[in-house]
Amino acid sequence: MSNIPEDLSYTKEHEWVSGVEDGLTVTVGITAYAADALGDVVFVQLPEVGSIAEPGDSVGEVESTKSVSEIYTPVGGEIVDINQAIVDDPSLANSDPYGDGWMFRVRMEGDPEDLLSAEEYAALTSGES
Repeated sequence: MSNIPEDLSYTKEHEWVSGVEDGLTVTVGITAYAADALGDVVFVQLPEVGSIAEPGDSVGEVESTKSVSEIYTPVGGEIVDINQAIVDDPSLANSDPYGDGWMFRVRMEGDPEDLLSAEEYAALTSGES
């Protein structure tokens, strides 16, 4: 579990979420597990700022040398920011998934559901490897 930051929340779709405890705006990205499974990320499509998403909505795509995967929003609300740096340099998803490789920020509406702790996410991914 050493490569799974304990201060983040996670989804079964391999996204991470930070800022949930603040209850306002959260940051979302894909996990190192997802980035490793994808291989070298070559393209990232993110949602439009100002768009409204429901929890579980597909809001973008990550394309790698192996496949294309959808990005889901784990929380509902308004997309308030996107990471232009990862659009310009998609390899950030591989090199720094929990830092400069973040994807987008959402102003939350309501409480997030079905988020996993780092320990729960580690158990999930150990069963998939």
